[in-house]
Amino acid sequence: MYIVGINGSPNEMGETYYLLNEVLKQCEGCETEIINVGKCLMDTKTPFCINCSVPCNKSCYKGTDLETAYDKMAKANAIVFGSPVYFGSMSGQLKTFFDKGRALRGEKLFIGKPAAFVTCGASMFGGQESTIAAMHASALVYGMTILGPGSNEFDAAHLGVCAVKPAKDDQWANKRCSSLAKRILREISK
Repeated sequence: MYIVGINGSPNEMGETYYLLNEVLKQCEGCETEIINVGKCLMDTKTPFCINCSVPCNKSCYKGTDLETAYDKMAKANAIVFGSPVYFGSMSGQLKTFFDKGRALRGEKLFIGKPAAFVTCGASMFGGQESTIAAMHASALVYGMTILGPGSNEFDAAHLGVCAVKPAKDDQWANKRCSSLAKRILREISK
């Protein structure tokens, strides 16, 4: 089994990376990888989607790290998306990552693919749930199946893993990472 973490933070090794890594390292027996969205986008011809072709012909990212990232997502058994809270929503980098994948949506590559979510904000009640909801909306447009961090070992849960900076000190969020890993493993083992 292969699980990909998508790091939508411009801070490559920051709080979002920490949360993604916490979830993935507990997915025992699975191959895992974290992809940094910012690096992938730096390699493209335009910094955001300009809807240059309808339907999308992938011309803005053919042969780039972004195409490689999309290929890895297509092969993955599950995807964990992460973003810091930026003005109550996901980062511009992650939004662009979703936008530029229009062709993948058309190819129906992600219909039914399990997707889970993590985020970290600077303060409690700092927009974490609205950030998770924004990521949910994008994943649903792709046809993905949303997984919450609920598990029989923990509780029914909420929208995703929501942490307060510094994430490593947020005991509740760390327990949620463990619960989310269990939920992902149960889902992909069906």
